[in-house]
Amino acid sequence: MFSRPSIWLIPALLLASTLRAEEQNSWPVSVQEQQADGKVVTVEYAGPLFFDHQIPGEPRRKGFRPFYLNSQSPGVETSYLLYPFFTWRTEKGFHSFSFFELVNESNLTEPGQPPYRGFDVWPFYFSRDTGDPETSYRALFPIGGTLKHRLGYDRVHFVLFPLYAEVEQKGMYTTHAPWPFLRFINHGDEHGFEFWPLFGHRGRAGDYDSRFYLWPLYYKSTTNLSEPQPNVKFGVLPFYTLESAPGYMNENYVWPFFGYTHRTAPVKYDEQRYLWPFLVQGRGDVSYVNRWAPVYTHSVIKGYDKTWFAWPIFRHAEWSGDGIAQEQNQVLFFVYWSLTQRSTTNPAAAPAHKTHLWPLFSSWNNGAGRRQLQVLSPFEAVFPDNEPIRQLYTPLFAIYRYDQRAPDDTRQSFLFSLLSWKNTPAGKEFHLGPLFSVQSTADRSRIALGNGLLAWRREPDTRRWKFSLFDFHPKAANSESRDPSP
Repeated sequence: MFSRPSIWLIPALLLASTLRAEEQNSWPVSVQEQQADGKVVTVEYAGPLFFDHQIPGEPRRKGFRPFYLNSQSPGVETSYLLYPFFTWRTEKGFHSFSFFELVNESNLTEPGQPPYRGFDVWPFYFSRDTGDPETSYRALFPIGGTLKHRLGYDRVHFVLFPLYAEVEQKGMYTTHAPWPFLRFINHGDEHGFEFWPLFGHRGRAGDYDSRFYLWPLYYKSTTNLSEPQPNVKFGVLPFYTLESAPGYMNENYVWPFFGYTHRTAPVKYDEQRYLWPFLVQGRGDVSYVNRWAPVYTHSVIKGYDKTWFAWPIFRHAEWSGDGIAQEQNQVLFFVYWSLTQRSTTNPAAAPAHKTHLWPLFSSWNNGAGRRQLQVLSPFEAVFPDNEPIRQLYTPLFAIYRYDQRAPDDTRQSFLFSLLSWKNTPAGKEFHLGPLFSVQSTADRSRIALGNGLLAWRREPDTRRWKFSLFDFHPKAANSESRDPSP
């Protein structure tokens, strides 16, 4: 099921949020914003390439787009180099490094926790050292070694793979010699032998019995033999398959094209399949399927209502949870993508929206006066939850940005703040890089050329304009400080 955090709870759009403050625009050398006390909260150099953001309430982020990102929050520091290739993460008592998830190294030294060091080079070398032989292991593929709680098994031991391998899963031991052709099962009262894919049999008295011939053409598996009605899986492919259990029956003819499902427990559900996966009709207590693919499909599964028209052209979905009703529309998965959220506990609250039209723009509206828009936006629809891409790549395409913190509090920028104009209750600002700027409040105005090389000021209690040279820095009293939270 599709699930995302509530738009109402996200303090910024897909893009790095900005704090309303006094702007110092020396584009393209630097563009910075500072609070009334002079503290710089955001600064970018060489357009959007170099950046350092220290916005209160958010991690400090700095780097060189799109090559390097460093994110620091209390107790945690994460760095990315040539993302997604190199990643470092450091926190109290823990350190990790990864190269494209192929070379992975981690160390845990936190007091009170069992220490360990792990190092992997996929798919050749795997190791973990905890100081305890029961949980430590090393393996050099394909030479030999042991892995514990990896690859979906409790234990894997191999020598000159594929000549010999032994796997353990939930107390079941299987020996492959060589893999995958010969399999020997012999552990306590569990026994079996398989010559894959010709034939095989394994079982345990009173528990299960499984066999196959010319796999996957014929197979039969019976589990829960001690129960009055055991579970059965049986197939003679492609003619017939059967799955049965207490309160459940699934049969297919000319597999997988024709079949039905009948379930009475734990919930009722009946389904008919014709030329699967194209024609499917299902009805139940918590599920509904009406599929005429690829023309039309409508399903409701555990409250998740989904409809396709001319798959994969248009998709519509609705679902509710945690007091929020959500509605999503997609055209060709991500070419057009929109999400609307409404409060089910407060129907009078305005809805929140997020929309992508790839690669032209992305927009966000939290329904409470906060809005953002970016043109162009080629990454947000494709990687909607990827924070490194959001910080490293998305700003490189911000030809135009609009940020509204309230209906009377807006900032717009063009060409990475070459042009920027801001309108707030405290006043207005306009910047054309370092060439020309205008700043005005209720009682003050300032026009500057060359970022203050020449400037004209209108001071409080006077209507006269005063000319000055080398007026590079506005007074801190004119600066504006705002809480970044929407």
